Amino acid sequence: MSALPLSVPGRRGRRGVRHTLDTKVSPYAYVAPFFLLFCAFGLFPLAYTAWVSLHEWTLLSDEHTFVGAENFRTLLTDPYFWNATFNTLSIGVLSTVPQLVLAVWLAHLLNRRLRFQTLFRVSLLLPNVTSVVAVVVIFSQLFGRDYGLINWVLSWFGAGAVDWAAGTASSHVALSVMIMWRWTGYNALIFLAAMQAVPRELYEAATLDGASTLTQLRRITIPMIRPTIIFVVIVSTIGAMQIIAEPLLFGASSGAGGGAASGGPDRQYQTLALFVYEQGFTKFDFGYASAASWLMFLAVVVVAGINFLITRRVKGGVL
Repeated sequence: MSALPLSVPGRRGRRGVRHTLDTKVSPYAYVAPFFLLFCAFGLFPLAYTAWVSLHEWTLLSDEHTFVGAENFRTLLTDPYFWNATFNTLSIGVLSTVPQLVLAVWLAHLLNRRLRFQTLFRVSLLLPNVTSVVAVVVIFSQLFGRDYGLINWVLSWFGAGAVDWAAGTASSHVALSVMIMWRWTGYNALIFLAAMQAVPRELYEAATLDGASTLTQLRRITIPMIRPTIIFVVIVSTIGAMQIIAEPLLFGASSGAGGGAASGGPDRQYQTLALFVYEQGFTKFDFGYASAASWLMFLAVVVVAGINFLITRRVKGGVL
């Protein structure tokens, strides 16, 4: 009679260990590269910036004197910093609110049965993939004081030539239009992807009940894509608080005095990010620029949090 094979406890134990490692450890190994890169290029620069903000740190001196919170105290009494904060909030509101409303409307139109749907959807991405330099240069010409197309159209209604780069309100409107043109289509595609998941039976039932297209948008589409709206609002808010390329290039293209980094001769469109750039890369005061960066970071967190709370409390039928 042949002997039955005996199980080997050691081999079974090794299999159990390998299975445990595969099911519990390997997922962390898969996501580890992201966290390593995030720590190297995200957390470390953030922590190092906080350390630099506590020093008098300039490229004009080899000594970095520890000054504690002095940079923050100076910053909170700096009128240029508060001016940049106001400009950032103003441009952010003027560009984000109309942009999101228009993006929802465009997505709603493209969610219907249309001819050449793919062509229209791809066209929405063209402004986003266009170089920001090209966008600002073209729009700076459109908003030109003497030969701009916008002023030419306004002259049909008896309006005089507007120096768009000179005034606070006019420059904010010009920059907001640039930002809206670049990002409206991108956000519309995000909303469209969410709308594709809404059951068609809801629209068919609403149509049978006599609901108009606008009613279906308010009562069906917006409540169903509410999580996506919250996401886009938060991301757009963060992006609006970090605007730098448009005002920097707008100042250079329009030939405004005071330097491109100052946001015009009266700093009428200098944003927080542009203020940090000016302090760090034109005045080489990295301690002061780091303090401004941290306050800007806190402002982004606060504004994004407020936006999140407001958007989350919006009831289903109202946008």
